[in-house]
Amino acid sequence: QVQLVESGGGLVQAGGSLRLSCAASGRTVLISAMGWYRQAPGKQRDLVATVTRNGGTNYADSVKGRFTISRDNAKNTVYLQMSSLKPEDSAVYYCNAFVLGGMDYWGKGTLVTVSA
Repeated sequence: QVQLVESGGGLVQAGGSLRLSCAASGRTVLISAMGWYRQAPGKQRDLVATVTRNGGTNYADSVKGRFTISRDNAKNTVYLQMSSLKPEDSAVYYCNAFVLGGMDYWGKGTLVTVSA
């Protein structure tokens, strides 16, 4: 079992920045990749960014150049630095952990609202 707790969401004006954090606990040694997904009202949950244990990253085209994902393996924490935020970035952001054996774990989500 892996537990994920997100923090750092909130209200920000367009063009502003936020940093999300996700702390993992439990059987963290089994975690392979971690990532962030987001879901806006009435829409599906979409990939934002992922990072492997070795630091390899992947980003959605819509956030490339604006968001940066990073991971502190010693703290079992993944971060998402979001800059140049746009109203269309508004969503609930979910932390994800992919563990050996193929199971996914999710946090409860943190709300990000970007005002125009």
